[in-house]
Amino acid sequence: MAGQVEGKVALVTGGASGIGEAIVELFAREGATVVVTDIDELRGPELAKRVTKGGGKAIFLEQDVTSEERWIEIVAEIAKRYGRLDIMVSNAGIGIAVPSIVDMTLADWHKQNAINLDGVFLSVKHCLPLMRKTGGSSIVMMSSLAGLRGAPGLSAYSLTKGGVRLFAKSIAMECAAAGDGIRVNSVHPGIIDTPIWGKIPTGATGAGQNAPIDPEERAKVATPLGRAGQAAEIASGVLYLASDASRYVTGSELVIDGGMNAGGVPRRQ
Repeated sequence: MAGQVEGKVALVTGGASGIGEAIVELFAREGATVVVTDIDELRGPELAKRVTKGGGKAIFLEQDVTSEERWIEIVAEIAKRYGRLDIMVSNAGIGIAVPSIVDMTLADWHKQNAINLDGVFLSVKHCLPLMRKTGGSSIVMMSSLAGLRGAPGLSAYSLTKGGVRLFAKSIAMECAAAGDGIRVNSVHPGIIDTPIWGKIPTGATGAGQNAPIDPEERAKVATPLGRAGQAAEIASGVLYLASDASRYVTGSELVIDGGMNAGGVPRRQ
């Protein structure tokens, strides 16, 4: 039985760990040839090797998504190797939490904007020409629940992820107007059990402490479903948007958050 993205070429930025890693593994299992890019030159090659050993197809290319020169090189390499690009997942991102906006340095503000916004802009600018030649392609931009609602201590992150959401809608309209068959959507994870959550101090989210957040404990009190999500669950949503199953979906936002965005946490019996 053919996989959902069988024979397609997919690029996943920030693909060496966390949600990106789960996307790479699922895409490979579903038949795609996956180009994994990341700044992590240890985990990235290991992931590509593991995927290949398991019967999938993947290569790793080192990439800082804020470098336009590197984007030009990455797309040229994909064109040279495969001659096409069917799926582009702009997943690389960073969040820097602080107790208050007055504690945010300008350098950290710029860093988050560079990776989360400039990186996504560059991904579209340089991948779109090759994707238009391919036709019928899909762009998935990784936003966040923080891009739909305020997040105490994460104002810069929230701003950038809100920007990603609207950028996805704008590019979706551009592509639809051009008639190039490219769909563009954003994904908005809630509390996901990945290493990045362990780097956020509780004081940065209004809890008044500075110990690292336990995503599972946080999700028990903040999420209607009462648990943290798993990276594989986000990857499944991305696969849907990348595949032909979502061929009538563009300019949309897929929220995968255990119900957090629906409202308050229901009282459990």
